[in-house]
Amino acid sequence: ELSVSLLAVIVIVCGLALVAAFLFLFWKLCWVPWRNKAVPSALAVLQSEAGCHKGSMADKLKDTSAIGFLEAAVKISHTSPDIPAEVQMSMKEHIMRRTRIQRQTTEPASSTRHISFKRHLPRQMHVSSMDYGMDPPAVAEQPTSIGRIKPELYKQKSVDSEDPKKEAAKTCGKINFTLKYDYETETLSVRILRAFDLPAKDFCGSSDPYVKIYLLPDRKRKFQTRVHRKTLNPTFDESFHFPVPHEELVSRKLHLSVFDFDRFSRHDMIGEVILENLFEASDLSRETSIWKDIQYATTESVDLGEIMFSLCYLPTAGRLTLTVIKCRNLKAMDITGYSDPYVKVSLLCDGRRLKKKKTTIKKNTLNPTYNEAIIFDIPPENMDQVSLLISVMDYDRVGHNEIIGVCRVGVNAEGLGRDHWNEMLAYPRKPIAHWHPLVEV
Repeated sequence: ELSVSLLAVIVIVCGLALVAAFLFLFWKLCWVPWRNKAVPSALAVLQSEAGCHKGSMADKLKDTSAIGFLEAAVKISHTSPDIPAEVQMSMKEHIMRRTRIQRQTTEPASSTRHISFKRHLPRQMHVSSMDYGMDPPAVAEQPTSIGRIKPELYKQKSVDSEDPKKEAAKTCGKINFTLKYDYETETLSVRILRAFDLPAKDFCGSSDPYVKIYLLPDRKRKFQTRVHRKTLNPTFDESFHFPVPHEELVSRKLHLSVFDFDRFSRHDMIGEVILENLFEASDLSRETSIWKDIQYATTESVDLGEIMFSLCYLPTAGRLTLTVIKCRNLKAMDITGYSDPYVKVSLLCDGRRLKKKKTTIKKNTLNPTYNEAIIFDIPPENMDQVSLLISVMDYDRVGHNEIIGVCRVGVNAEGLGRDHWNEMLAYPRKPIAHWHPLVEV
């Protein structure tokens, strides 16, 4: 009986060993191959989603760190050889996101008239077709939550700080004078009374001031007060007379320049006062006292004249039209007291001149009338990168032509030049005309 029971135990143990061996062999043949096939199947899915990037994606998948990441991300089910549903959803979202990034974008064809303009533009302006690479953008725009404030949208320049000339302007004392016009003799009387709180120009803490008087645009006729020694509050009380027709008073300007007299060197300029509209300061029928702040200046302002032109832009055609209308009170450049003016318009981009065009020449005049149109072909996307330099030139038969004065219009121009340009862009297909003062180069 003992031997029979021992034999039964041995048979049972052998049977269990055979069953265990069979189960181990079954696990090796069935479950292990599915585990080895999981990673290649994931690789096949990722390779199919980016067919246009076979080389780059293959390089990335060859990396051991990338394979390790996929093994960690793809969790194999122990009850089914299929990839889990959450992994499939993540792969699908990844494929859709890559597809949106790689969507091809085309640029609308531009007019052939603008090809020559684009050829002159620098490379950094990206005027030609943009290079839409297949790589995703380096920095993606982060979505903002509701209620989040972007401070950059609320940054505004103060009105006072827009014009740098207003910031730089400073006063250096006051001057008191009177104006009166005699209608019978057609004479304007200017009486310089006194100056107050002038700056000290000498080492002793004082000045030797005097005043020059012009009735612009005529600089040939000028008057000058006596020099008052060692004082910052001089009393002049001197009268001067300018013969001028009544109809010309509207276009005349009174220019007062205050100087410090120096016996052994060039006289130092203290400042100046320019009174542009004489009828606003006084009715001129009776003597009126006027106080004005003396604006700091180191050199006398030269009145070079003014130019009137209109700007009109057609966005659909990409055409900018500048019409030179007329000039007035130009500076005399010839011995005869006149000039031979013409207007030259230059198209500038980043300081480089792309094109230039000219008007006809008007002989022996300081108030020429042109009414001539100058046209430039500029695409709408480049309007914020260009500007126009308008130069009034004096033609000279012998030698070089001389520049009388210039003005500039564009987004980067100052004062009226910037305002005129912005007004033109705000009202397309409508000519906008303004007077512009000429300045030195």
